[in-house]
Amino acid sequence: MKIFRDYRGQSIRLTEERRKHILEHPEMKGMLRYIKESLFEPQRVIQSLSDKEASLYYRFYFGTKVGNKYVCVVVKMVKQDAFVLTAYLTDSIKKGEIIWLRE
Repeated sequence: MKIFRDYRGQSIRLTEERRKHILEHPEMKGMLRYIKESLFEPQRVIQSLSDKEASLYYRFYFGTKVGNKYVCVVVKMVKQDAFVLTAYLTDSIKKGEIIWLRE
């Protein structure tokens, strides 16, 4: 298990099972560093519309394996426990309440 820190200093767990799940997608191989960066220095954090306990951390990267994309890291927070549910590359940011926006 890996422990990352987000932009607020919150500890966020990435379990081995979730890491394997993320890396099943070929475009995510070698992207662990980008997941860490997206948590620590996101450009935007959105409250999920479908799960009030989930936040979506976005950071844009040029030149990923599939072009210029956002890395989206979905973090679930239950009481004082925060953990990565999944991470993926995307062209767009989902709708929802903005929790944090980098100026």
